[in-house]
Amino acid sequence: MTTRTALLASTALLLAAGPAFAQDALVLKRVLLSTGGVGYFEYEARVSGDAALSLEVRRDQVDDVLKSVVVYDDRGGVGTIGLAGAEPLDTAFRELPFSPGDLSSPAALLNALKGAEVRAGGPRELTGRLLSVTEETVQLPNGGGTTTRHRVSLMTAEGLRQLVLEDADALRFTDPRVQAQLDAALTAVADEGRRERRRLTVRTSGNGNAGERTIRVAYVAATPLWKATYRLSLPAKDGAANGAASGALQGWAVLENLSGEEWRDIDLTVVSGNPVTLRQALYTPYFVDRPEVPVEVLGRVLPTADEGTVELARQRAAVQDEAAPPRPAAAPAPMAEAMAGAMAPLAKAAPYAPPPPPAALQSAEASAAESAQVLFRYPQPVTVPNGGTLMMPIAARALPTERVALYQPGTQPRHPLASLRLRNDSGTALPPGLLTFYETVGDAPAYVGDARMATLPAGESRLLSFAVDQAVTVDRAEQPSRRLARASIADGVLLLSVTERQTTTYTVSGAADGDRALVIEHPRRSGWDLAEPAGAAADATANAYRLPLAVPAGKTVTLTAALERPRQERIALSDLTADQLTVQAASQELPANLREALTKLAGLRAAVAGKERRIAEVERDRTGQIDEQNRLRANLAALPAGSDLHKRTLAKMGEAENRLDALARDLTVARAEADTARQTLRDGIRALAL
Repeated sequence: MTTRTALLASTALLLAAGPAFAQDALVLKRVLLSTGGVGYFEYEARVSGDAALSLEVRRDQVDDVLKSVVVYDDRGGVGTIGLAGAEPLDTAFRELPFSPGDLSSPAALLNALKGAEVRAGGPRELTGRLLSVTEETVQLPNGGGTTTRHRVSLMTAEGLRQLVLEDADALRFTDPRVQAQLDAALTAVADEGRRERRRLTVRTSGNGNAGERTIRVAYVAATPLWKATYRLSLPAKDGAANGAASGALQGWAVLENLSGEEWRDIDLTVVSGNPVTLRQALYTPYFVDRPEVPVEVLGRVLPTADEGTVELARQRAAVQDEAAPPRPAAAPAPMAEAMAGAMAPLAKAAPYAPPPPPAALQSAEASAAESAQVLFRYPQPVTVPNGGTLMMPIAARALPTERVALYQPGTQPRHPLASLRLRNDSGTALPPGLLTFYETVGDAPAYVGDARMATLPAGESRLLSFAVDQAVTVDRAEQPSRRLARASIADGVLLLSVTERQTTTYTVSGAADGDRALVIEHPRRSGWDLAEPAGAAADATANAYRLPLAVPAGKTVTLTAALERPRQERIALSDLTADQLTVQAASQELPANLREALTKLAGLRAAVAGKERRIAEVERDRTGQIDEQNRLRANLAALPAGSDLHKRTLAKMGEAENRLDALARDLTVARAEADTARQTLRDGIRALAL
């Protein structure tokens, strides 16, 4: 046994009493509250020999206790932890002939216990077994309305008898077992309503050591989140207000004790970090769903009559013997013997050595110190009543500060925010929280404003904004543009390498009361780079660049910020119309030879368009002639043969036919000319390589 043994006792929840133990009480000694929404509670007791330690926790904390309870015994051995079962009502009623819902009314209970023998007292004393309880509506005398009664039917020695339940003075079960079941059910219901706390019994063994020793029992449970707040007192503003100064910072932790017990003279620590905290319903019984397999029922078998064997079976066996490989001279050992031979060297080896005991408490503290959390421990014992609130100081130091004006377009588009750059030159990070500013005016501090402070690691700084600086005005103008970096044509595709630019000009009108050190937050855009100010060593947040600008008193200054991004444009020349090609050719960004080539392509595309228009005109005329011919044919069928109108219609049909023949020839020529123009355009596009 090592000098200190730490065992996760939550895995050994047993109800067996074991040997006789001395009952001792655990006293709360240490509380550690985390920003993860949990608290570490550590109890201590001085014991000698074997001991059973009692610890009460709230019902809603039992799951967390089962997950995290740990026992430290410096010279003894940890035994078991006893805990009364959850005993939900469905478990308590599992072996009873009625359910919790049947206790809602006497009628429901009697119907659930049909067949039980009861004895009714009152005007009519009856003893019999319950058959049924039926509900009936009865008219009250003198028109006073109706009432509901329950008629109980009993099978007695004299036969079927009935009584009104509401008229019976008493009704009890004659079987003591039924009465005992009813008493147990009512006790379970009462216990479920009043058991808000659970008692754990931690059993330890002295291992023959009769001297006193210390036992610690600790667990982690849900607690209210503790909050950090700060106060920063600044010196009076003077001519050097924009320079570096020193501010007195006070930090406080605001916490609540909602544990259900008083914290008396405890060691209190608060922790800032972002740990992973999990929950699991360990106190709730779970049952595994198992697949149901149907019972194998053997069907009725009717054997057939044996008709003897045939020689084919003997012949097949002979063929298999000939095909089988020759047998070895000695038969191999059975499988069990072979496995035993293989395991023999392992059986002779040294027995399995148990793992080393868990590390001592000092290593746990070292791990906590190495984690990404900051601990603030109050140096004196603390007492907090149950339900009380406590403010605990966590920081009191002077930190370097610098007054700046922060312009955030999304927060205030016309004026910057009066801000401070607070630098944490200590060796401890500060958790996030609200910060209240005070500034010395005359001989007394005055309230200036509040700010939100994110986590401030050691050695870093944060900008804290507390008011709007109405004395400074900012105007912002945006101008998008693009610049062609390279243009080429290959395989009928115009490839343009373009640089897009978004330029923002900030015009700042300074304050009359003094200079300002302005910080402009210029929005960042994904895929864009800061091109201007050129060579600027700008700070960057997740969403903005921070550009510094000195603004003298009463002066107007400007700052130009530009973002750029390269982009490739691919234009298929065959998809462009003549007008689109003309527009591209007119762009002064393109080289002269490229513009000339695009102008020629625009002419070829215009020629193709003219040929296609000619085809459309001929097809339109041809469609009109066909419609006219159909009209004449319909008229001809309705006219008397040999009449003058019949002859005139025949003549017109002949003219229409001649016209259709001519249009067909024109359409063939137009289509051929259009094909030639298209081929010329394709050849021209294919030949371009610039």
